[in-house]
Amino acid sequence: MKKLIFVLCSTVCIAQTNQYTKVLLSKKTGKEVSSYSDGFGTVYDPVSKKQGIVDASGTITFESPYKGGVSHIFKKRFILYSDESNSKRKSAIIDEKGNEIIPLDDHEFNTPWWNRERIISSKQGKDAVYDYNGKQIIPYSDRIGFTGKDKFFVLRDKKWFLYDFNGKQINDRAFKDDYSFENDKALIINENNQSEIIGSDGQTLHTFSKQVVSINAYPFLITKNKATGKFGLIDIDENVIADEVFNDISPEYFGNKEYIYLKKRNKITVFSKKEKMLYPVDFEYVTPLFNNLFSVYDNKSKKYGVIDLQGNSVIPFEFDFIKEFTISGKDFMYLKKEKEEKFLNTDLKNILNENDQIMGFYPENLIISNKEKYYKFSVVNQSLVELKGINLVKNQDIGYFNILNEYSKPLVCKNESHFYGVLDGRGIEIVPFIYEDIIAFENFENEIVVKKDGKYGVSNFQNEPLTEIVYDSYFWMKEVLKVNKDKKTDFIYFTRFRNDASEL
Repeated sequence: MKKLIFVLCSTVCIAQTNQYTKVLLSKKTGKEVSSYSDGFGTVYDPVSKKQGIVDASGTITFESPYKGGVSHIFKKRFILYSDESNSKRKSAIIDEKGNEIIPLDDHEFNTPWWNRERIISSKQGKDAVYDYNGKQIIPYSDRIGFTGKDKFFVLRDKKWFLYDFNGKQINDRAFKDDYSFENDKALIINENNQSEIIGSDGQTLHTFSKQVVSINAYPFLITKNKATGKFGLIDIDENVIADEVFNDISPEYFGNKEYIYLKKRNKITVFSKKEKMLYPVDFEYVTPLFNNLFSVYDNKSKKYGVIDLQGNSVIPFEFDFIKEFTISGKDFMYLKKEKEEKFLNTDLKNILNENDQIMGFYPENLIISNKEKYYKFSVVNQSLVELKGINLVKNQDIGYFNILNEYSKPLVCKNESHFYGVLDGRGIEIVPFIYEDIIAFENFENEIVVKKDGKYGVSNFQNEPLTEIVYDSYFWMKEVLKVNKDKKTDFIYFTRFRNDASEL
């Protein structure tokens, strides 16, 4: 039986995942490494039931003297918790050696993932701001909250004031609440009970007579009628684009953000930001494609079709799946109907040949099959490069695709010797062809089950052995993979794979 070989360096190779480093460190230390990133992990000793810190070489740099936990914030900064009996829980900010940057006390810390410069300490009903070297930036006040990436709202005498990241009050303007900034703007209710948009320094940019409830589509704004609860749309000069008669209005949050969708009586009206025009269509949901085209689902036929902004049918309602892909910097539309597939360019010309089947969609090319052979297919010049020695590629479910999964996973393949391995989207081998079977999961999981000599193990698309191949069975649950051996069950937690070509 092939054993795992554990090799650790003082710094972890870039290609090595945090998940695999946890496995290596757990094996070397004989303790459970529960997290790892930025060169350090947290480690748990099942005997003492205490936690500590481990570096990339497997050296325990700190062992907590307390009952309680150690939480990794980033790089060389951690939160140390003390849960000693008959006392209130205490915490501190420490470095990798356990030196207290912010001393142990009855703090609670606000450490947002998007900020690595400032931290909010809450103690005895008051808040203060520190940097990660322990310097106090803003003294303890009634309340303090992050607003955007480089500002704070500070509550004093029941009024909120804006402060910068250096702890300086920006101006004397007082606010009713601690508002959130996005793209250096915030929507507030001002002293005159009006909707107002302020800039990052609290200055007035726009005020409105109507009640504005969202600026996510700025410079277009969603309004709400207080009496009827209906929504409307205006611009920043308060010109009315749509009257307040809609049940819901939603801007696009992803993609090119070209449209705003207004819903009334289960029908959609599309507002084009570019053309500044409203287009009513006879459907409940639409999904934008290229060239002002939309994929829509017809409840009667239970099929998908394509319409334009005027609601005209461009592609009939006879397809089971429609999605836009960007390949080699060009936009395409994929349509599937049972075994029939089309891949249309922006001229709506199908670039596939007869009997072509798409096995994978990737940033630079497609992987296709035709007459039991497999090819890398260039969408630029429609050239083919055969994947020699491959006689089977496992199909991937089209239900995998969503806003987070824009491209296919790597491909599980079988070669002419009837062994399984994995190819990436370029047709390059990333998991060797040495297995009796490989099971990849249709969700966005990075883990795969490999089978060899009748036994199962767990690896991933980076070809990192997460377990030895010694298990009798496996079972896929929602967030965890269960593997069983001799009536004993081990658990492998999924890392939630995101399809990024740079990772492969």
